[in-house]
Amino acid sequence: MITFYNAQTQAFLNGMNTIQQSENQAQQQLTTGLRVNNVADAPDEISEILSVQSAISRNTQIGQNLGSVKNETDTAESAVSSAVSLVEQAESLGTQGASDMDSADTRTQLAQQLGNVLTQLVNIANTTVGGRYIFAGDSDQTQPYTIDLTETNPISAYAGATSTRQVEAPDGSTFAIAQTAQQLFDAPDSDDNVFQSINNLRNALLNNDSAGVSSALAQVSSSDRYLNDGLAFYGNVQDNVASATTEQSNDDTQLRTQLSTLQDADETQSIIDLNEAQTQQQAALQSEAQIPRTSLFNFLS
Repeated sequence: MITFYNAQTQAFLNGMNTIQQSENQAQQQLTTGLRVNNVADAPDEISEILSVQSAISRNTQIGQNLGSVKNETDTAESAVSSAVSLVEQAESLGTQGASDMDSADTRTQLAQQLGNVLTQLVNIANTTVGGRYIFAGDSDQTQPYTIDLTETNPISAYAGATSTRQVEAPDGSTFAIAQTAQQLFDAPDSDDNVFQSINNLRNALLNNDSAGVSSALAQVSSSDRYLNDGLAFYGNVQDNVASATTEQSNDDTQLRTQLSTLQDADETQSIIDLNEAQTQQQAALQSEAQIPRTSLFNFLS
């Protein structure tokens, strides 16, 4: 069926449609809390809104990455700190064994204690976080070392890989977050090699070799200083993570404030707009009802 409207009726319907759209828009803003719910609401602002949303998403991911790295580096720093204490314990045992007053039996007992120190150091080298060997470099599913104190060289070759892992800061820069167990405990330079220096001291004590004890003790002292450099590395990483986390948090606040300014609705204004649309709707209906209606039958009667 085809329905024909005169100009006055069509104008009324167009006006009612405009009012209804205003009412729907105000109601949607109140329901969602957003001024911009789709492209049609603010076509000129959509690009900027999407850009800010993308920046928030990236920044959130950076925050999650930093949180994960913080847990790992805090564990690593604590582990290396414990290792430094163990090396200092080895120095103390070596100093005792260097005395000419010590018997072969006493030195054997000291060597056994150094064997315990080595075992603990290997356990530290094999530290895991979330199922990952954090000192195994990029091969973090591989245990870096094993130990067998019955062997002359009790500690296995390093089974991990180099470490290339880095984390991104909010400003786009990146920084390294890990060293390997090989770097920390098994350096190529014998004066820096924690494992080798302590094992040399252990063997010298087992052999009741006074000169060997003194020589190995000097190596242990050198490797202790080297390991402290590794501890300082993780302290710097912790500082970098803390600084980046603060920056990420500040950026998150700024970005979300910017997004809110772009797309959030003004609740008070939305209520005013809704009430105004409803008032206009009622007024239009009342006005339309008061308009006289005539037809062909009015003239024929």
